[in-house]
Amino acid sequence: MDADDEVLLAEARAWLELDPDGETRSELSALIEAGNIAELRDRFGAPLEFGTAGLRGIVGAGPSRMNQSVVERTTRAVADYLLTTSGSQEAPLVVVGRDARPTSSAFADAAIGVLTEAGIAVRYFPEACPTPLVAFAARELCTSAAIVVTASHNPAEYNGYKLYGANAVQIVPPVDAEIERRIHELHVRSKATTARPTRAEPVPEELAERYLARMESERPHDAADRSLSIVYTPLHGVGGELATRALARAGFTRVAVVAEQAAPDGSFPTARSPNPEEPAALALALSLAARLEADLVLANDPDADRLAVCVASPGGGYRTLSGNQIGVLLADFVLERAEPTPRPLVVSTIVSSPMLADVASHHGARFEATLTGFKWIWSAALALEEREHVRFAFGYEEAIGFSIGRAVRDKDGISAAVWFAELAARCALRNETVLDRLESLYRRCGLWASAQHGVTRRGQDGAREIAASLDVAVRTPPTSLAGRAVRGVIDFRAGATQRPPWLPSAPVVSVDLGSEGRLILRPSGTEPKLKIYADLRRDLAASESLWVVEEALEADARAAARELARHVGLD
Repeated sequence: MDADDEVLLAEARAWLELDPDGETRSELSALIEAGNIAELRDRFGAPLEFGTAGLRGIVGAGPSRMNQSVVERTTRAVADYLLTTSGSQEAPLVVVGRDARPTSSAFADAAIGVLTEAGIAVRYFPEACPTPLVAFAARELCTSAAIVVTASHNPAEYNGYKLYGANAVQIVPPVDAEIERRIHELHVRSKATTARPTRAEPVPEELAERYLARMESERPHDAADRSLSIVYTPLHGVGGELATRALARAGFTRVAVVAEQAAPDGSFPTARSPNPEEPAALALALSLAARLEADLVLANDPDADRLAVCVASPGGGYRTLSGNQIGVLLADFVLERAEPTPRPLVVSTIVSSPMLADVASHHGARFEATLTGFKWIWSAALALEEREHVRFAFGYEEAIGFSIGRAVRDKDGISAAVWFAELAARCALRNETVLDRLESLYRRCGLWASAQHGVTRRGQDGAREIAASLDVAVRTPPTSLAGRAVRGVIDFRAGATQRPPWLPSAPVVSVDLGSEGRLILRPSGTEPKLKIYADLRRDLAASESLWVVEEALEADARAAARELARHVGLD
């Protein structure tokens, strides 16, 4: 055993001594006793960091996993940050919520214990709840911060920790870096207890009702066919009750919930991966829709901040819309109803379809693009509202995340479900389908087709391979992709001072195809994966069949993404 291995074992033993959880203590102790250096390197090689949506990782022992030690240390750092930066004489106030995963209750209790021990007032959700409701509470209660213990749509073995700042937006630099610095300086764990001291109180019981009332006041009240038949699934998550109540308040009474997935269950017994972007996760919902001859299928992910949509096809069966298709449809629908002053603002991420810029231009709206994540979308929105006196109307990212209006400064799958039901009901009243409306958008703005290709590389070696692939794309870019000439490359790791703050330095590379589209390489913020996003465009002749051209363009987008993966050495 070499000196580096001895240092690693000493680090593992030190962590073990301070681990408050018996299960992870036993797990780590067994690895140490077995001398499993490879696994220990993975557990201690790279501590979890705040990524696209906070901390997220597989539950287990060590700083590279999600566990009670990580939650306590992170919350200690958050508490220290709030206490040293608060300009108020009053104690900071933090709201805490959680999803229904097996470890979420214990992790939330650990966070509450650390906060209250530090003298910070806490309002907590006694039961598992949707992430958008916690984000709403952060604004309504004027909190200093908000914490949500959730791994969103990740498989059952994961958990995570989302952190919102005083502006009710997920934290961005330099706050995340400052909190991480404080985490690294901690050498002793908090003496947190799962008992809730008097400074911790439940959130007001009427908070969910206030959320629904706000949604009701902001949704469209157009004449529409509300006899629409809808199948809904929360995918074993926490959104079912609130989503069905919201749909009912909007007048949609023909809503059938997938019974097998209705109750919150963090083990996800019917969905190995509870990600509604994956076809297998929607199988039960589509089966029920076929039996009921439903018009629309709506699915939230397990923490209810994302929305998947399937629509009935004229020729039979159902078509699953992509996140980009849902995004441009909702954007067009929202902007039709937006007040002209202040000028409406729409925001999306650089990996989402560039088509949103065309939709915004048609309606005279301001468009802006950010890095991936709603922390950047809403940071840009607040800054532009103040600087340019615009008003945020809509934001989206291609990974089926949508934000409509101003009540929740994050993605909200529940409000998006209501708005999409309204859109479909409006189409039905006009004797058209959602697909008809999408076709009209494509013919007006040009057809954009999107594809995504992912390459998984696990462990520290995998992370180095992914980083090296970005270097290849910048130093020796391909000359063409899927028959389209490469016009240039943008390396977002450099030149940040020349860009707005919502486009800071980041491991992202964009390959420009001019008017024909672009491809983007980006390491995932939640998985050990390089993602390649391809978006290609072409105009449609009046005589051309949209769906035939779309199929061919999507095939080209997939081919371009695969070619780029091969070119950078990650085939």
